[in-house]
Formats: sequence, C-alpha cells, structure tokens
Amino acid sequence: MTTRGLVIGRFQPFHDGHAQLVAEIVDEVEELVFGIGSAGDSHTVRNPFTAGERIMMATKSIEAMDIDTTVYTVPIEDLNRNAVWVSHVESMAPRFDIAFSNNPLVVRLFTEAGVEVRQTPMYNRDVLKGSELRERMVEGGEWESHVPDAVVDVLDEIDGIQRIQAVSRDR
Repeated sequence: MTTRGLVIGRFQPFHDGHAQLVAEIVDEVEELVFGIGSAGDSHTVRNPFTAGERIMMATKSIEAMDIDTTVYTVPIEDLNRNAVWVSHVESMAPRFDIAFSNNPLVVRLFTEAGVEVRQTPMYNRDVLKGSELRERMVEGGEWESHVPDAVVDVLDEIDGIQRIQAVSRDR
C-alpha cells in the first residue's frame, strides 16, 4: 500500500520554508496531499490570496522542484468546529496515513482522531513566515528572495502586491 502524507497550511504565500518542508516530507512518503487551508478566505491582510492563487503558487513551485513524489493539492475550507475538523479534512482530501504539522491544535486534533502526526523542522523562521513576508510586501520591502520564482510569477500575474497593499490600507 502506498504511504500518503498530508500537510495543511494557509501558505499565504508559499515560501522557501514551505519548499524545504515539502522536500523533507517527500523523503518519508510516496504521495503527498498538500492541503490549502482557510480556502474560503481571501482579500484580507491575513489571507490576501485566494485558494486558487495559492494552489497555483504551490503547484508551480513544487513542479519546479522536480521531485518524484505524486502531489495532490486540495483546498480545504475552515470549519469552526474542532470536534469534527479531522473528519472534514478527511472528507475533502484523498486518504492519508500521516499528518505533518507543527500547529499545536492541529497536532492535538489529529492525534485524538488516531492519525499519526509527525512534526517537522522550521526553516529560518525570522524571515520565512507568511506574516513577515506579507508585511514586507505591504511596506515595499524585499521578499522575492524568500519565495520560489514561481510565486513571484504568480504574484506578478495576479497583481498580488497591489492587492495586499490595498487591503492593508482599507482595514
């Protein structure tokens, strides 16, 4: 049977730390379910990009990594009922054997549901976190060197920097 892992996050935006995470996980599983969390949220300071845009960022970035693992990218909308959240994720994603997360609530929910959870290293967290990169985008700072080229291309295509600056002004 194929070992399939799940990683879920908002990926606002997908950055080099996420790419490192994928590179590490694919050494442990034969297939990866890449869950785009908070899929229903967009056009806010915390979640400026749509699920479709984040799918493009992740898919193009992962394809450029030239890995041999099959990756399924799926949007997963929030469900503000923790007691049924794992079953919600399971209903939206292909079957998976292992969940990868460092989020304490996600770890607890999967563990309580009997799903094996593995935690992963965090990479260069002083810069490689979505909130820091979004803040740099808003302020016109340097962010491009911290994301895959595919993310820069997607953000150019969707005029993402203009959007995040606009939603930051409008809050």
